Amino acid sequence: MSVFPFIEAEQAGKHNVKRACELFEVSRSAYYQQKTGAKSRRKRVDAQLTARITAVHAVSKGTYGAPRIHADLAEAGLRHGRKRVARLMRAAGLAGKSPRRWRTTTIADPNAGIRPDLVGRDFSVDAAAADTRWCGDITYIATWQGWLYLATVIDLASRRIVGWAVADHLKTDLVDTALSDALARRRPASGLVFHSDRGCQYTSAQHARLAAAHGVRLSVGRRGQCWDNAVAESFFSTIKTELIHRQPWPTYTAARQAIFEYIEGWYNTRRRHSSLGYLSPAAFEATGRHPQPTSQAA
Repeated sequence: MSVFPFIEAEQAGKHNVKRACELFEVSRSAYYQQKTGAKSRRKRVDAQLTARITAVHAVSKGTYGAPRIHADLAEAGLRHGRKRVARLMRAAGLAGKSPRRWRTTTIADPNAGIRPDLVGRDFSVDAAAADTRWCGDITYIATWQGWLYLATVIDLASRRIVGWAVADHLKTDLVDTALSDALARRRPASGLVFHSDRGCQYTSAQHARLAAAHGVRLSVGRRGQCWDNAVAESFFSTIKTELIHRQPWPTYTAARQAIFEYIEGWYNTRRRHSSLGYLSPAAFEATGRHPQPTSQAA
């Protein structure tokens, strides 16, 4: 058993280290050497961990905070506490990106027919329920050439962007292109619910014809209630925080290419989502396609 903790306790109690070392038959030089070495080991581990944290933070392009970095390190087998990760991030001057508040930009059609809300703010995740409920919305991006509009289709069960489209206009063609992209990629069964706000594009007869042709049931939230489509709003807040608001966009082409790389190369396949247990949407969906075997009672 090591006697050094007892000597350290004697020192903390203002007692004579020399006398304690003599009683335990340990040299003072050996005691001070191990004490200094223990502190140095922790500093070395902190330095190595800080390097890993910095690397993960860089891969996320400066967007990850302590929770997602902690999850990334844990998956790599580095079992350190989240508070330690947060402390080292502060010491290194690293921080994640916090979203700005969003503002509602929906333009409702007062003559649109009445449609039900088939989601009712139930945004629960379930890997086995992919391609049963989607949601959609539109946001805007400022470029030097003018406004660029992004329409997305998100799977509520996995938070994956299953379809999207960009255009320099707000015509119904924009949301139809995004929905058609999702339908072509995923080929869902008839009866899929597609939820949106009451924007005129989503309540138009043109959009209804596209949905009916593919067996899609349209659902809308209540007027003036942005939380009824919170998943779509949350994604727009995320992409603007992590991509759009971090630099100017001189051209439509530059913005379109960056959005493609963000959605297809990062958000869907690699970005960790807190609502998915810090898995990416692709990894989360894989858990539903390949369920873990259950043990059978003997």
